[in-house]
Amino acid sequence: MAKTQQQKIVLGLKVRQFRQEKGWNFEELGRHTGISVSYLNEIEKGKKYPQPKNLQILADALGITPEFLASPELTKQYAPLGDLIQSNFLNELPLDLFGIEVQQVVEIIARAPDRVNAFISAMLEIARNYSLRDENFFFAALRAYQELHMNYFEDIEQAADAFVQRHQLPKNGGVPAQLLAEILIRDFNYKLDDATLDTFPELKSMRAVFQPRKKRLLLNSRLNERQRAFQLAKELGFNVLHLKERPLASTMLRIGSFEQVLNNYKAAYFAVALLVNRNSFVRDLRGFFQQQTWNGRYLLDLMTKYQASPEVLFQRFNVLSLDFDLHKVFFLRFIHDTEIDKFDIDKELHLNRRHQPHASGLDEHYCRRWLSITLLRDLQTYQIETGDYRQPMSGVQRALFLDTQEEYLCVTVAKPGYPTVDRNVSVTLGILLDEQSREIIRFWDDPAIPRTLVNVTCERCALQDCTDRVVPPTVLQKREARRRMGEAIRKLTE
Repeated sequence: MAKTQQQKIVLGLKVRQFRQEKGWNFEELGRHTGISVSYLNEIEKGKKYPQPKNLQILADALGITPEFLASPELTKQYAPLGDLIQSNFLNELPLDLFGIEVQQVVEIIARAPDRVNAFISAMLEIARNYSLRDENFFFAALRAYQELHMNYFEDIEQAADAFVQRHQLPKNGGVPAQLLAEILIRDFNYKLDDATLDTFPELKSMRAVFQPRKKRLLLNSRLNERQRAFQLAKELGFNVLHLKERPLASTMLRIGSFEQVLNNYKAAYFAVALLVNRNSFVRDLRGFFQQQTWNGRYLLDLMTKYQASPEVLFQRFNVLSLDFDLHKVFFLRFIHDTEIDKFDIDKELHLNRRHQPHASGLDEHYCRRWLSITLLRDLQTYQIETGDYRQPMSGVQRALFLDTQEEYLCVTVAKPGYPTVDRNVSVTLGILLDEQSREIIRFWDDPAIPRTLVNVTCERCALQDCTDRVVPPTVLQKREARRRMGEAIRKLTE
């Protein structure tokens, strides 16, 4: 019976440990067993698993039983690795995307097991304390993969272009949802159902569910034209790109593997490339940047032209790096739960490096001066006053960060979280204002653009007399208390 990767890894770690305990190198173990040095090396790296005869010879030479050598049990030295290896987590990590083999990780672990084990134990403890699940790591790996490629994938772009050519889809915006529905039905034998999902009240916020056996796509009947077009285009992406392992619901409640996360992203990328033609969008974006003054209507008009949500439109800003030589950018999506007045970042992406505006996993309060939040506040006020829960808003801000003195041009669109009415969403593109961006974006110094001093969270902000602060700077206060303690100890011990 073929051995699993986990079994090979565990056996390799044991052989290495007991060989080193005897003070033998590979040549000495080879003399005691008659097994070639190259094969022993492959065993320790988790690449090979010996036949029963050689397993017995190895166990005898190392002074252990063949049953223990072949068992999943690890010695105390490697105990913290046991759960990690047996959970299949190493195999689920998308190491291949970064050119890393599982065996390379195992070899690193084996070189300094005590230190690596301590590190892994600490990471697992942190994960438990902050309720991190496998999907947290999967999404982090996906973001790293996107950032590594500047969020641009030529193979998917080409597949989308070929599809547009083949089906003669509009290239200058406004791909009708009905046309995409017809292609799904005709070319991929889909059945579209706009009624079934509405019979499940608990799924009122779910946009779509796919039934693979029936090839039936259940769609929320309350989706607007933009949302419906995106769901249909994404479904086309799964089929055109031959992505078999995939989530069956538009909201990923439980993730089975990293492959699902990656394929879901690829299908969404295909959908964006289908709905917002790259060449057309680059022309429009160039016109936007050449404006001498800020024109918030321009962005909203682009959303109308391409029949695109803010998320789709801002995803298409992935052309910034390739076509505008702008690399120092970030994207944030905020969710505002209007019932409890809570703001959370549920999506983020940083290109070139991790930028000052970023998500906090510590349940801290994001700076209320960020445009991402102030525009959501304005949207909520507008909704209460008018009863209009369909209208989006756009805005711009030059955000100067207190701690680093780095300044970003932040462009934000806030929109109702339709079909639900108890939450709103804002999407922000931030561009570091350096020499390159100031040359490309003509309106960056428009006097009408507010310049605001900001920070990341209230808990870490030293700004005095901030009227927007919602909690005291507790993190800074604790840090200052520790500094004073250290200073007192230094005086006592000098």
